[in-house]
Amino acid sequence: MLNRFSISFSFISFFLLLSLIQNGCGSNQGEFPFIQDGKWGYIDKTGKIAINPQFDEAGFFSEGLAVVKVGDVYGYINRIGKYEINPQFDEASPFSDGIAWVKIDDKWGCIDRAGKFIVDPRFSDAYPFSEGLAPVKLNSKYGYINRKGKIVINPQFGDASLFSEGLAPVEIQYSRWGYINKRGKIVINPLFRYAGSFSEGLAPVGIESSSQPIPSKYGYIDRTGKIVIKPQFEYASLFSEGLAAVISEKKWGYINKKGKLVIKPQFEHAFPFSEGLAAVKIDGKWGYIDKTGKIIIAPQFEVTAGFLGELAYVETNNKWGYIDRTGKFVWNTTEKKPFWHHVILFLFPSPP
Repeated sequence: MLNRFSISFSFISFFLLLSLIQNGCGSNQGEFPFIQDGKWGYIDKTGKIAINPQFDEAGFFSEGLAVVKVGDVYGYINRIGKYEINPQFDEASPFSDGIAWVKIDDKWGCIDRAGKFIVDPRFSDAYPFSEGLAPVKLNSKYGYINRKGKIVINPQFGDASLFSEGLAPVEIQYSRWGYINKRGKIVINPLFRYAGSFSEGLAPVGIESSSQPIPSKYGYIDRTGKIVIKPQFEYASLFSEGLAAVISEKKWGYINKKGKLVIKPQFEHAFPFSEGLAAVKIDGKWGYIDKTGKIIIAPQFEVTAGFLGELAYVETNNKWGYIDRTGKFVWNTTEKKPFWHHVILFLFPSPP
């Protein structure tokens, strides 16, 4: 389970890659962090400087604001580079549902867009708000609070994830996951070793065979808990743009919502579709395919992720930068890799 809200971890994990790539939201409107002479600024989708380099760290924009670091503290800027919330926090997350988590003295609390605390810092662990609720940890158990900081689902779970399509995966028994509704009622029994978020009406789940404690087969359920694509894959990701990346016979391919393989398993790794393209790995290099499986951008990158609006982050030949949908670099550098580089690798490792 992903946790903590450092700008370098949570921002990319929940609000950038999971949202934009796995769900295909494409909310980035054209500002992309870049580094020049050791300072971070922003370029637009053409590679032109939009906000001059001046920050020690800089994250992507979410709901019109971006987390930046100056010295040892974090604050928020708007799209013209002006501070909306002055740097003052030990750590900070992006805005979600109009609320952001920030850390002071090792505790997490919530601020609004004016920088005012609406939930005092008191939680040792917390996750982003989604559909009006956020998982928080109290006394070694997870529950949920509302936007006013009130506990609306008592801490009782070993772990918990975000709400999506009205349901949230929770660990109800040790290594057994089910789903609850927003009243905290168990609506899908804890039958799974793995339970993913719902996307486009389906959620990937993992079951074990024999006495194995880890998932051995993955399939998909609907919001009633009914298995609609039987567990048959070695791994399964969220649906995005009507397709989901799965592993079959140790190769990645894509299925439709009927469970039919529409792009045959042939890749060493594959990401969900975003903006009509998906990153795939062939012979140790990453490129991009369209929804027919046709290679659009030839495999040539060591590291990549999905398109974030008009551009995609890539690394190759000791440089990193952003490419457009033709595969052409609009900006690149050999300066130090972005502080969120390791998060991309963490989010998309080789599956179990």
